[in-house]
Amino acid sequence: MAPIRLGVNVDHIATVRQARGTSYPDPVDAAVLAIEAGADSITMHLREDRRHIQDRDVREFVARARSPLNLEMAVTDEMIALACDVKPRFACLVPERRAELTTEGGLHVAKQPRRVAKACQQLHAAGIAVALFVDPEVKSLDAIVETRAPHVEIHTGRYCDMTDAEERARELKRIADFAKAAAAAGLEVHAGHGLTADNVGPIAAIPEIVELNIGHSLVARALFIGVGEAVREMPAAMSKAVRSRARPDPATATPPPTPDSCSATSGPGPLCL
Repeated sequence: MAPIRLGVNVDHIATVRQARGTSYPDPVDAAVLAIEAGADSITMHLREDRRHIQDRDVREFVARARSPLNLEMAVTDEMIALACDVKPRFACLVPERRAELTTEGGLHVAKQPRRVAKACQQLHAAGIAVALFVDPEVKSLDAIVETRAPHVEIHTGRYCDMTDAEERARELKRIADFAKAAAAAGLEVHAGHGLTADNVGPIAAIPEIVELNIGHSLVARALFIGVGEAVREMPAAMSKAVRSRARPDPATATPPPTPDSCSATSGPGPLCL
């Protein structure tokens, strides 16, 4: 079974920098260290208020690194234009409120289907593979599929914040059910938000999830052991969970995508349905 991918979010390296308005610590330097330690991609959330990641960080990473950048961004004309100019490998469309400390939930695709679909089309035309950051609600899948985004990222924040074992188990099942339905609908399934080495196992064990994007806990851990060691710890926890996955039944397994379908590295061409 292929290992699950790890995307490392370096936003909070930039948070430390912005606290004093200095030029250090550089999130691009941290991103390079994360890639050297085994991260498969780097995530940066360029917020409208520029509270942490700056335009320069996005452009500098794309210029310096060969590894893929996943640009988290609001569905705005400014962000879409910037992404189409910089051309990160991936973009993840997220909801954004100025007052929130961190992203509080998933994108309500059904409330703005045309706007989201148009953004997906524009980004796809620029060669950028798009994911939608959403809550694990199966009833929202029809609207998500209609946008023709090839990827979906499940918001795991509720699961991570829950302390009651029964509530957490119910939320985990909700995530697993959504992941299964999304994969059956032809979407590549990612997950992220609030994940740590201690709670990542049950999420990584969900067979349909092929990528996890993790940031805050890695940056916090890096304060004590360094970026490289913090990044290396996470795949170990993820891989242990992946090995526990049951082998799929060939009779019920989802067939591989056809050659003309979208993939994580696809460029302009037919959008996935």
